Amino acid sequence: MIRAKVWILAIAAWAALAIALAATRAQTAGELNGVLRQMDTAAKSFKSAQADFEWDQYQVVVQDRDVQKGSVAFERQGNDTVMSSRIREFNGKPDQKQLLYRDGSLQFYQPTIKQLTIFSAGANRSQYESFLTLGFGGSGADLEKNWTISYQGNEVIEGVKTAKLDLIPRQANVKQTFTHLTIWVDPARAISMRQQFFEPSGDYRLASYNNIRYNIAISADVFTIKPASGTQTVRK
Repeated sequence: MIRAKVWILAIAAWAALAIALAATRAQTAGELNGVLRQMDTAAKSFKSAQADFEWDQYQVVVQDRDVQKGSVAFERQGNDTVMSSRIREFNGKPDQKQLLYRDGSLQFYQPTIKQLTIFSAGANRSQYESFLTLGFGGSGADLEKNWTISYQGNEVIEGVKTAKLDLIPRQANVKQTFTHLTIWVDPARAISMRQQFFEPSGDYRLASYNNIRYNIAISADVFTIKPASGTQTVRK
């Protein structure tokens, strides 16, 4: 009789735990869905964003890091998003580089060596553009299409309540580059304030954004590369 009561109590305890876990999963799923749908709404109103950034690249083998600083801009043009990034500092020293993504083409300009490298996304265009959905005007539906998402709660960054989302790539070729990503997104504006990219090697890049300007007019010059005379163009 005593042994039977012990089994009954054990079964009741396991049942209570299972119910609690199911309730937690349901709550988490509901919170994630709320964040994604809020991003859907914000994406419809997104026109542009500019921000200052710090990209911290950590290399696990040598236990060293490289830090780049600069500015980034995004602008919705029709159904597409254009991105421009200007690097101004590398490991505390002045540096000049520019990245521009538009219409399936990524341009990388290095004025110090007078070289403009143009990468055509081609068949990998969806892979390129999946990274444009990581919070700067990307909708929740965009995220769901390209990533398997788990909700990891809320964190306040610079006074802004963000949702912390962990993303696993759906595309096999992206998984070869990044095992997963974590973003801290302000769903009310569909803007990431922090992103961390994890590589199979154990290396990672932490990108932090601040001084964010939302839905402002951006000069067309920001989305233009003007190579100096004598610049060599390399196409890949």
